[in-house]
Amino acid sequence: MLENYSFAHPQFFWLLLALPLAIAWYIWKKPKQMASVKMSSLQGFKATPSILPKLKPILFGLRLLAIVSLIIAIARPQTKEVSTRVKTNNGIDIVMAIDVSASMLSRDLKPDRLTALKKVAGEFIDGRPSDRIGLVVYAGESFTKTPITTDKNIIQTALKSIKYKTGELVGGTAIGMGLATAVNRLKDSETKSKVIILLTDGVNNAGFIEPQIASELAIEYGIKVYTIGIGTNGMASTPFALNPDGTLMYRNMEVTIDEALLKTIASTTGGKYFRATNSKKLEQIYDEINKLEKTEIEEFRYTNYEEEFRIFVLFAGLLLLLEIVLRKTLFRSFI
Repeated sequence: MLENYSFAHPQFFWLLLALPLAIAWYIWKKPKQMASVKMSSLQGFKATPSILPKLKPILFGLRLLAIVSLIIAIARPQTKEVSTRVKTNNGIDIVMAIDVSASMLSRDLKPDRLTALKKVAGEFIDGRPSDRIGLVVYAGESFTKTPITTDKNIIQTALKSIKYKTGELVGGTAIGMGLATAVNRLKDSETKSKVIILLTDGVNNAGFIEPQIASELAIEYGIKVYTIGIGTNGMASTPFALNPDGTLMYRNMEVTIDEALLKTIASTTGGKYFRATNSKKLEQIYDEINKLEKTEIEEFRYTNYEEEFRIFVLFAGLLLLLEIVLRKTLFRSFI
């Protein structure tokens, strides 16, 4: 409340320095204002003493308060209401192409690669309130999970629903297909900055579009591609078959990621390649991408001032009126 209160002319508060002088003058003059009569005896005037003479300084106090209130009014107290409007000058359209092949359930990232990715990607989406974001998923084939949109609730809901389902997509890892689908979602975008974040944990071994062709499409449409290879260096507990009850069977297998391909895709499109060997590293990668791809935001601030001096003028008037009434009634002097 107080931070929204201000004064248009605070220099008038210097007038308050005169109040101590007025008080000192009143104290010095008070004895001279009291009439006195010298008598040899007061026996004939014995009566209950009145308290009114002791309360008479109230009149001076009321006048001082009225002066203070008038000084505050002259300083023009104001309340201000600040409103802002944010305008995005150069928004960024981003599509995340997420590998959902069975190997994404490997447990080298906790609890598994796909779950760790979804958690960090969700935080990344929350950190881009002014950008449009879309989701593409791929394994041996690809499809659009969510077109680019500014509705973060839709994106977050779609992201949380991403999971590996046996038979939902053709097996394998079609990096070229995933990248091409993401390019298709961005090719008609009119924003200055178009970005794809391609995530995979394997090598391109499926699909009918080669990654090199998809990269050329990205270059043609001015799309920058950041590639992320997910998986530790060495061995990882990886699903390789199904149990009779439909659950996955795991065994330690060597992590194989085509880093040369991912580096080529990133470098030729103006992006950057990252390797996420654990959940912490994945968070750091998204933080770095967040810093590299900044959205220019212009903030317009509007301030509405409302004058509040009237209440102080009214208060001063009431105090002066009260002082006059008291002076003419209870504290009336016949001298």
